[in-house]
Amino acid sequence: MIQKPKRYDLEERTALFGEKVIALCRKLKRSVITDPLINQLVRSATSVGANYMEANGASSKRDFTNKIFICKKECQESKHWLRMLASSESAHNRDELRNVWREAQELTLIFQKIASSARKSV
Repeated sequence: MIQKPKRYDLEERTALFGEKVIALCRKLKRSVITDPLINQLVRSATSVGANYMEANGASSKRDFTNKIFICKKECQESKHWLRMLASSESAHNRDELRNVWREAQELTLIFQKIASSARKSV
């Protein structure tokens, strides 16, 4: 039996990104320094999926493009907070922070491509 190739599901990928960030943040050592960084990271990372869901329900092409740009901006913001946490965190979590940063970078590039394609077709 021939299996159909798995359909690329960005909605699922953005949800998994938010879930990975939540799981990672639960492991991080809480302190006066890390608490605000963790809070900001959770907000920006979980916002990616929420804005992508909104983009899929957009009322116009312009609204869709705007929501995709917001997804990209939230990914970029997440990368910033991940970097700040990596600089403040002990070595045992840095690899996991880097892996999540890489996923944020891939999502940034995906949303940039979607946004530029959407802009050309407007």
